[in-house]
Amino acid sequence: MILKKDKGIILALDVESRVEAVRVMEEVEDYIDAIKVGYPLILNTGLGFIKELGRFKKPIIADFKVADIPEISRIICELAVENGADYVIVHGFVGEDVVRECSRVAKIFVVAEMSHAGAETFMKENAEEITGLAARYAYGIVAPATRPQSIAKLKKIAGDLVIISPGVRTQGGVPGSAIKAGADFEIIGRGIYLADDPREAARGLRRKGENAD
Repeated sequence: MILKKDKGIILALDVESRVEAVRVMEEVEDYIDAIKVGYPLILNTGLGFIKELGRFKKPIIADFKVADIPEISRIICELAVENGADYVIVHGFVGEDVVRECSRVAKIFVVAEMSHAGAETFMKENAEEITGLAARYAYGIVAPATRPQSIAKLKKIAGDLVIISPGVRTQGGVPGSAIKAGADFEIIGRGIYLADDPREAARGLRRKGENAD
């Protein structure tokens, strides 16, 4: 399934149970463009749960932040795709050989820079080079909503790559700021699924994203 921008929000479905994941999705599916699933949910429910999420008719991004040797990285991406993932997130710092192998079997997003404070120690200084690498092989990059200035800088290198940005709300990123800086989608997790009313939270965040366009 192709990722198309409508609401501008990707849900980071980082809950741990099948029941909770389905409950949240049933509440917010009208206000998101895609689902991002990572280790907390998949390790607890099994890789096959990605196919179960297909019932919501949303593109699914497997956030496995793949960072192994080329052969193992390729196998991880193959397994994700075979089990229903439309895209896989891969680390760029591991080098061109890994990114190239992953791109042969999956549509990938390459992590240029992460959203937490620690990413400034090593990743930030290499983010532009990683983005240049991604431009040769990837569908898009991951850039931090917590540092909109990084998004603006990387967008100049990224060209037509799709930019998805985590770190909104709970990590400190201001809703709409990543879109304004040049991102295509903001990734939001706890700000939605931990809300008293996830549906209303998603609807409100969508409006803020629209105002930033």
